[in-house]
Amino acid sequence: MPLRRWWDRAEPVSGAPQVRGLGVRSEEWLQVAQDVAAAGGVLHALWGSSTAASGGSAGERAVYAAYLTDQGVLVVELALPVDAAHLYPGLESIFPAAARMQRAARDLFGVRSSDPDARPWLDHDRPYEFVRVDGEGVHEIAVGPVHAGTIEPGHFRFSVVGEKVLKLEERLGYAHKGLEQRFTELPILQGHRLAARVSGDSAVAYAWAYCQALEGMTGCALPPRAAWLRAVCLELERLANHLGDLGALGNDAGFAFGLTQFSRLKEDLLRATAAAFGQRYLFDVLVPGGVAVDLSARGAAALADAVWAVCAETVELRRIYDEHEGVRDRFTGTGRLAPQLAARLGVVGLAGRASGQARDVRVDLPVLPYTEVHIAKVVQHGGDVASRVAVRFEEVQVSGRMLIGLLARLPRGAHATAVGVPEDGAFGVGLIEGWRGPVLVALQAGPSGAIRRCHPHDPSWQNWPALEHAIMDNIVADFPLINKSFNLAYSGVDL
Repeated sequence: MPLRRWWDRAEPVSGAPQVRGLGVRSEEWLQVAQDVAAAGGVLHALWGSSTAASGGSAGERAVYAAYLTDQGVLVVELALPVDAAHLYPGLESIFPAAARMQRAARDLFGVRSSDPDARPWLDHDRPYEFVRVDGEGVHEIAVGPVHAGTIEPGHFRFSVVGEKVLKLEERLGYAHKGLEQRFTELPILQGHRLAARVSGDSAVAYAWAYCQALEGMTGCALPPRAAWLRAVCLELERLANHLGDLGALGNDAGFAFGLTQFSRLKEDLLRATAAAFGQRYLFDVLVPGGVAVDLSARGAAALADAVWAVCAETVELRRIYDEHEGVRDRFTGTGRLAPQLAARLGVVGLAGRASGQARDVRVDLPVLPYTEVHIAKVVQHGGDVASRVAVRFEEVQVSGRMLIGLLARLPRGAHATAVGVPEDGAFGVGLIEGWRGPVLVALQAGPSGAIRRCHPHDPSWQNWPALEHAIMDNIVADFPLINKSFNLAYSGVDL
């Protein structure tokens, strides 16, 4: 297969299992993408880097792409000479998800693709050309960027006729936080704390991916107990988010009972988490070399009891959701994303599995303890709100059972070990399946324990465009329900 030649030429990269790195020439950049697509792989991340001062034109620049393939993760680097105006072949025609990543890389690092979409990602004072839909009775509804709820800013432009949505176009990037620049101002042994705050609902996934990259660069062998405790934290994070979403989805379908019950269950779980680890949302529990706090035998037993209770009640609540005619009517067939379209758009994570995309890093590229426990991929093929709800319900049970097993079999030993400082120029990649989908952190060490470059990548980059397709031919009033069924991150794509 053509992809095999690139894989064989690539060199191992520290961090997550089965990651290889490959430097290419400009003409090879496009060929690699085409061969990955032909082999059924997907573009997972695209980012830029620069040695130039902020806003300057001088300095070396490069563009990177990370692909998920059957062999593993292939990270491709293309160095851009200064005299080439930092232009590289665009990938949008091969992987549509590349468009927004390319726009962000241009605004952040001055690397420009050859693709025609040159609209700004960060500069909201510049004119922005929304795609217009013309015709008799067509009008536009603008929503945001300021919203009524306590969510981050994003603008949604609906083109509708009557109540039917003909087209939705999103504009994001309003709250540019300067995270990637901030990483370079931190010691590399402290960067995990910022990583945990890239997108607060995925704190464990980001912190683990960062630590995984760092530990791989330094050759740190993670104690088994530390790895198991990290998995406990990750699955607790998954459970908490699924419970919150299931309640909110019930509420958006006009079933306030669901919101009340799932809010109660989530609160019970968060209180049990705080009792076990000292934090409700686990922002600072994962550290380089392991976890910051150990879990006592009594604490493990109490946490397992809380998880069992949540899972047991969720079984009954699923029965109520499935048998409620109004909820069933709102969920079924609404916001459908066909499997073929999901594959074309490269949709990942929960939303991808609800549309037949059977990818889960915990199974496909497992690390301890996922190498030692059985975990089933939860896949639906309907692609509608009902399917995304079903994936959540089933993953609550899968994660709950695994959590109870992990807590019962925690290995003895240390919960952390010392981590050294990587050499200047060392490069590592972390990849962890968060509750929303695979979270990637690409980390490059600088001199004297500094960070030269850190790129955190959220699965929402791939999935936001899918929401634009899922809303087509639905009514405007169903948008909150469809949007919540994806529940994508604003913060994760607003670096």
